[in-house]
Amino acid sequence: MINAVLFLVTLGTTLLAGTLQRGGNPFQDFSQIRLGVPFAFTLLGILGVHELGHYFMARRHRASVSLPYFIPAPTLLGTFGAVIRMRSPLPDRKALLDVGAAGPLVGFCFALLATIVGLDLSEVIGTPPQGALALGNSLLFALIARVVKGPLAEGYDILLHPVAFAGWIGLLVTSINLFPAGQLDGGHITYSLFGRRHSLIAKGAFGAMFCLGFLWPGWFLWAGLILILGLKHPPPLEDIHEVDMKRKVVGLIAFLILILTFVPVPFGYLK
Repeated sequence: MINAVLFLVTLGTTLLAGTLQRGGNPFQDFSQIRLGVPFAFTLLGILGVHELGHYFMARRHRASVSLPYFIPAPTLLGTFGAVIRMRSPLPDRKALLDVGAAGPLVGFCFALLATIVGLDLSEVIGTPPQGALALGNSLLFALIARVVKGPLAEGYDILLHPVAFAGWIGLLVTSINLFPAGQLDGGHITYSLFGRRHSLIAKGAFGAMFCLGFLWPGWFLWAGLILILGLKHPPPLEDIHEVDMKRKVVGLIAFLILILTFVPVPFGYLK
């Protein structure tokens, strides 16, 4: 029941956020809430399939797991994302990798599709004025933008359609989740591949995230969250056998996605 309530509240906050992004004001004219539909539905779809990827893979390995909990928030995005709760430990490192990788891989595919479609719907405009919000570029997003819109002439930029903005957020969320530290998806994958040796990688990832905070303060918050949840990863029930080659390839693909979607400074202002 609480899952459904949180989803409906998050639907409301993301609709509101999407409407305000497009210059609407549902507090004066509620019918304008329709302006938020492309952003809200796309973003919740990406977040939803990410968590359902974890959920169904956990069920496949006969682990007890909750349905997704969406987290509403009074922010630019209208949400802090979504989580699931594992009620039982996973049986082995193979299951840990499967569950850890399923969410970001499925979410990435949906975010990639949203980005391509959204960029096709986006407009090329003159460079916005000084002080306007600017989004950082990942390697992948920059490549897709160049393919879909072509090289931009000097003095021009892309005004993202709400679907493209939701896709950009989806790619950013994917990269953050794939950081190889703590209880993040990347932490699960790292433990699966390296076992108890993962701690050195986790400490290095935490240190890198903390240093990135000097470029964008939001990284300090993520580093603090990782520290609170703990850098150490709890082992699965059976922690002796390594994962097979197929799963090692999946882990490699996951970290390649991290590199391609990572944005050192996600948000800034035009100077």
